[in-house]
Amino acid sequence: MIVDSVIGLDQLVAGLRAAGEPTRLRILALLAGADLTVKDLTTILGQSQPRISRHLKLLTDAGLIVRAPEGAWAYYRLTEVDSGSRLADQLLLQLDPSDPVLARDRERLAAVQRAHAEAAAAYFAANAHAWDAIRTLHVPEDAVEAAMRRLVGAVPFRSMLDLGTGTGRMLELFQDLYERGLGVDASAAMLSVARMNLANAQIQHARVRQGDIFALAMPQESYDLVTLHQVLHYLEDPASAIEEAARVLRPGGRLLVVDFAPHDLEFLRSEHAHRRLGFSHDQVSAWLAQAGLETMVVEDLSPERASPADLTVTLWLGRDTRLQTADAETTERLETTG
Repeated sequence: MIVDSVIGLDQLVAGLRAAGEPTRLRILALLAGADLTVKDLTTILGQSQPRISRHLKLLTDAGLIVRAPEGAWAYYRLTEVDSGSRLADQLLLQLDPSDPVLARDRERLAAVQRAHAEAAAAYFAANAHAWDAIRTLHVPEDAVEAAMRRLVGAVPFRSMLDLGTGTGRMLELFQDLYERGLGVDASAAMLSVARMNLANAQIQHARVRQGDIFALAMPQESYDLVTLHQVLHYLEDPASAIEEAARVLRPGGRLLVVDFAPHDLEFLRSEHAHRRLGFSHDQVSAWLAQAGLETMVVEDLSPERASPADLTVTLWLGRDTRLQTADAETTERLETTG
């Protein structure tokens, strides 16, 4: 039997020792489904913060999970390093998903995620009509929109999908480029505002609907451009949102992500329902790659003045390269047979 890569003896023993305890196995199972904070895990597992922190440290030291600080919080996730990832995957494969303890953990995880989602929904409902005004307190919207237009270009295309559409502003911004536009949002209050804005702008070739951006009710390969504008920082699982966005892209289609660079403004979490305090270049680019997209452009828009209310905004443009791959394969085949 040929083994492409193996785990060293010391690392294997350390990993097995770290995982060889019921609570730590439960933590691994939970982190396989979501990035979680210490507070999340204490709520789900019903154990004290010091105990949970101790378990997390042992798993981190063994290379099975990683800690990702974000302001005053830190998210824990399964490691992506090959050796630790393989060991964690193999351990989780041995667990019976119908085990009653693991099933209860998943139910509590779902309850925690619902609570986070409800907090965000309550914020959106309370601020729907003032949402654009609130956002401009933190983002230089004119500069961001100009950069988005420049990255997308002036060539018309058939269809656009705006995920987390909010007030429908992105559908307005690109109205002259697409033949058919759709905005999806979970908040009925925000969609009411979006519909009003589209009507006021006399945009008749775009619609909005309520939906789950993690499970879009539409077939794959449906859209030429998908936008995620200031959406990821509200989400429990940004990577899954990017993966679902990539699923509905046509070959050669583009995904434009706009969000904050990493920052330390905790009030955005406590007062404005932000789950993540920004994203690094590599973090979003890695998610794009995992979704099968190539990162074409990464661009920062930094504030002109050093005010805590002015945040750096980053734009990522990803592309589905299946058309390019197919063209290259066709060319190679012709050259070979010619």
